[in-house]
Amino acid sequence: MTNVAVIHYSSTGHVHQLARAAAGAAEKAGGEVRLRQVAELAPPEAIASNAAWAAHRAATAGLAVAAVEDLQWADVILFGTPTRFGLPAAQLKQFIDTAGPLWAQGALVDKVVSSFTSTSTAHGGQESTLLALNNTFYHWGSVIVPPGYADGIQFAATNGNPYGASSVSFNGTEAPTADNLAAVEFQARRCVEIASALARGRA
Repeated sequence: MTNVAVIHYSSTGHVHQLARAAAGAAEKAGGEVRLRQVAELAPPEAIASNAAWAAHRAATAGLAVAAVEDLQWADVILFGTPTRFGLPAAQLKQFIDTAGPLWAQGALVDKVVSSFTSTSTAHGGQESTLLALNNTFYHWGSVIVPPGYADGIQFAATNGNPYGASSVSFNGTEAPTADNLAAVEFQARRCVEIASALARGRA
């Protein structure tokens, strides 16, 4: 069985919806899945100032928090993050920065890794966020598996990003579309399939 860690940060819930869809698809594809959120770094007053942010924090209070051990356990790692000025959110970046000891041991080499995102606007940094995450994976020696245009869902009107599934919230007013969710589901299945193929090849 392929171990899949879906590790994400979501402030108001859009990335969380993508993460849940990815986790469900990976499980259906035969993966053993851990759905994890990274620790929140923002001060309580900042969260309280945004009703949607506060509501999402309350709704996901029981969701397990990601640990470095999840990275070591996983054969596939799917990272999800909103965009922050064209870059990953600080909360996810802080978690990634704690993986230094695993990197030093070579424990992240050949992990299958992919990522997904959500932005407020249609040209709000989706591609640059995902490409920035890829810089980390190059250092790890991981196997980056993008969705590319390997499935017709990528050509849906609200999709089209070959680097990773993404959605546009239009400043928080719209949830990921059905096509967005289908795209991240395809991405998760593809990662499980590639990891399984790699395992068979080594065997």
